[in-house]
Amino acid sequence: MKFTTPATTNPIDRLKVIGKPTDRIDGPLKTTGTAPYAYEQHKVAPNAAYGYVVGASIAKGRIKSIDTTDAKRAPGVIAIVTYENAGKLQKGDYNTAHLLAGPKVEHYHQAVAVIVADSFEQARAASTLLRVSYAKEQGQYDLEKAKETAKKPKEKDKPDTRAGNFESGYAKSPVKLDATYTTPDQSHAMMEPHSSIAVWNGDKLTLYTSNQMINWGKKDMAKTLGIPEDNVRMVSPYIGGGFGGKLFLRSEAVMAALGARAAGRPVKVQLQRALMFNNTTHRPATIQRIRIGATREGRITAIAHDSWSGDLPDGQPETAVNQTRLLYAGADRLTTMRLATLDLPEGNAMRAPGEAPGMMALEIAIDEMAEKLKMDPVTFRVINDTTVDPEDRKRKFSQRRFVDCMRMGADRFGWNKRNAKPGQVRDGRWLVGMGVASAFRNNMNMKSGARVRLERDGMITVETDMTDIGTGTYTIIGQTAAEMLGVPLARVNVRLGDSNFPVSSGSGGQWGGNSSTAGVYAACVKLREAIAQKAGIDAAQADFSDGKVSGGGKGTDLRELASAGEIVGEDTMEYGDLDKKMQQSTFGAHFVEVGVDAATGEIRVRRMLAMCAAGRILNPKAARSQVIGAMTMGVGAALMEELVVDKRIGFFVNHDLAGYEVPVHADIPHQEVVFLDETDPTTSPMKAKGVGELGICGVAAAVANAIYNATGVRVRDYPVTLDKLLPKMPVAV
Repeated sequence: MKFTTPATTNPIDRLKVIGKPTDRIDGPLKTTGTAPYAYEQHKVAPNAAYGYVVGASIAKGRIKSIDTTDAKRAPGVIAIVTYENAGKLQKGDYNTAHLLAGPKVEHYHQAVAVIVADSFEQARAASTLLRVSYAKEQGQYDLEKAKETAKKPKEKDKPDTRAGNFESGYAKSPVKLDATYTTPDQSHAMMEPHSSIAVWNGDKLTLYTSNQMINWGKKDMAKTLGIPEDNVRMVSPYIGGGFGGKLFLRSEAVMAALGARAAGRPVKVQLQRALMFNNTTHRPATIQRIRIGATREGRITAIAHDSWSGDLPDGQPETAVNQTRLLYAGADRLTTMRLATLDLPEGNAMRAPGEAPGMMALEIAIDEMAEKLKMDPVTFRVINDTTVDPEDRKRKFSQRRFVDCMRMGADRFGWNKRNAKPGQVRDGRWLVGMGVASAFRNNMNMKSGARVRLERDGMITVETDMTDIGTGTYTIIGQTAAEMLGVPLARVNVRLGDSNFPVSSGSGGQWGGNSSTAGVYAACVKLREAIAQKAGIDAAQADFSDGKVSGGGKGTDLRELASAGEIVGEDTMEYGDLDKKMQQSTFGAHFVEVGVDAATGEIRVRRMLAMCAAGRILNPKAARSQVIGAMTMGVGAALMEELVVDKRIGFFVNHDLAGYEVPVHADIPHQEVVFLDETDPTTSPMKAKGVGELGICGVAAAVANAIYNATGVRVRDYPVTLDKLLPKMPVAV
């Protein structure tokens, strides 16, 4: 199915199932422990051996030698794979570094070997007997030092944009801001580690894994091993969190495949938590300079956003300027990105890449500018709204309810009670402050397919290689099929995460919900046509309700039509250029209240509100869960999350959940989420957009702005920790 014109009225608009707050259909399996995650596929691999990955102990250099003699003699050891006996391996299209080191070492904890044994303990014990000798080379690990050598990224990354003449416009502006902000390296830190079980059947590989993008992973596994794509099957029905860290093929999957081939039996590999932080991907640190010029009345006349980030050679920049290109008005504009070569682990996508760290800087700068103008921060944002793309004023937004989010959020949060002068509100020993920030994330559509069957017993089965990373995908796909075919949700069986199923959008970039359900919509249209034909009803006039199809004075139960054999519909939703004709984005506003202990500087988030305009909300219950999780990650980004780089030898020091701090329940107060009633017919027949990443964008800045309102201390270097706050705190009374 081609989606080339805006959607009109269709069966989804009935909203009998879609749009209802619905419990997750996979919930009972997960809460009872019967949902098989990658490492728990015992039935398909009952005799699996255990692989233990050994990571490089240098950040850059070469392996001089690997002595496996003692490790091979250890109890239970079946096989040891290194670059010396792995065979020729290539680098996948989505990998910046090779997933097996040798002889070159590209980053700390890059896999150098997998030891396969009868038990995990035996494999781990044998790993201590492996002797690896390295020739260490000098690397670059400090973004601040590497900043001057940073280069313009490849043009495909659209590193620079201009509109008007920023330099002239900024020089003429009567009110100016020029400030620099930094965001640190951050880790996905998902609950489920990277896990895979590899099973070979002759020259064919089946990989039970935890991966967000099945088709990408299948292609890259085939390329890495040098085998035909048809010889690889990837299965990932349940994923215990990803946040972008499982978008691509990672080392544990390759090590499991190599280990299983060497051992001649299935092998399961789960990256130990301490290896995940340096071995996989992370959100790269940024340095961001923001310049804003405005009239004394508060109109932005000139805005520039320059960002620096680092990655391994051939890596990509952190696109922290994305939102600045689209969010606020201003005739004279400039954005730039520069990429430094750093010999740290690969920098790549983490929840809302680009906008999440970019708005951490931009939304503090907007508050600072409002203060210079002696203007309310909400008002300043509202008057600089735009209905068109500021860099291409001929292009309008498909929907833009940004001002509604700001104004309705301010009313709901009680923003009028905020004291504009910092440090004036006390609650006992607590200094209390309020902060606001805009929320913005682009909408993306991805080609997505599905197969839908009407079974003999009247059940509807949906099959697609789409994944569910804890987002509620099973449920919204089930809701889509139920709505389209006029059956209760209980009569829909959803099967996900298998490369034998039609290729979907996969889970990432907040495109998964809208794209995957649109693919199911397309398949359901095919199935409706086949059912109507069998019932002798004009498909264009057919009505599917209450488990029946009717039209032209006829009506037949779906069970009866399928009694002689299943009826199948399969299709893929493909997109035209609507997203180029009109800018598709999601908008919101975050409001936060904090308390800061006047004596100790301890920060407590007291309440939070997120206002979201993100198209049709397919399942408000699941969507709220997505947003409160994103808000929680935003609090972590503001107050605690930081991968600390040892700049002498090039690794993340705090590479476990004891040293890398994330928010827990006690850190998070009640969170309120409000979805504006909105549909966007330009995005898909579902008229939906993404929401799971919008919820994190701007949160950290709202927290930082609230801290400033409480204390008068402006921190521009995240996270906002006591060492940055205490020296400038007002004297406790």
